[in-house]
Amino acid sequence: MEDQTYNMPRIGDMAPDFESMTTTGKIRFSEYIKDSWTILFSHPADFTPVCTTEMSGFALEKDFFAGRQTKLIGLSIDSIHAHIAWVNNVKKNTGVLFEFPIIADIDMSVSKKYGMLQPGESETAAVRAVFFIDPKGKIRLIMYYPLNVGRNMDEIKRALVALQTADEHKVSMPLDWREGDQVIVSPPKTVAEMLDREASDYEMVDFYLAKRSL
Repeated sequence: MEDQTYNMPRIGDMAPDFESMTTTGKIRFSEYIKDSWTILFSHPADFTPVCTTEMSGFALEKDFFAGRQTKLIGLSIDSIHAHIAWVNNVKKNTGVLFEFPIIADIDMSVSKKYGMLQPGESETAAVRAVFFIDPKGKIRLIMYYPLNVGRNMDEIKRALVALQTADEHKVSMPLDWREGDQVIVSPPKTVAEMLDREASDYEMVDFYLAKRSL
């Protein structure tokens, strides 16, 4: 059988499907993500400090993600019993409840499908991966972090808003873009479009780099 350890989905690929037990019950991933934005994120292990801060961060931002019609789903190579015990432990100690499902990937099958097992870092723990999946099931953005560096929740939120805004308005985002900032309009593809661009009210750096407000 082919070793899938190094098979890493790419931006533009359809999200690999799977069926797995989670802390909210058994799911078929393709059904769970259907017609919704989804963020799938992995953590190395339950009952570890950095992972606890990260999972708590996602839980505390549940209203933001719900407002963006985005589902959350976590994963680690732990049993469902370990997941439940950890969820309970964090709730008792901090009052934060992980309401989103957490995949019990004890056989590493999902981690291998998503390239989360990277032997140079660890052969038994998933690296900190984040997959942004659109309502059509396509992977739109991927982030990877090593085991000892926590993710940046502000950047995860910014990236989600940028993706959704780009799709809605058919525009691109400049460096450090945040909601409310000007966006970049596509470069002209014909001379006629170039002349129209020069006569527009866009903020022009040059004909190929123009910005506008939404």
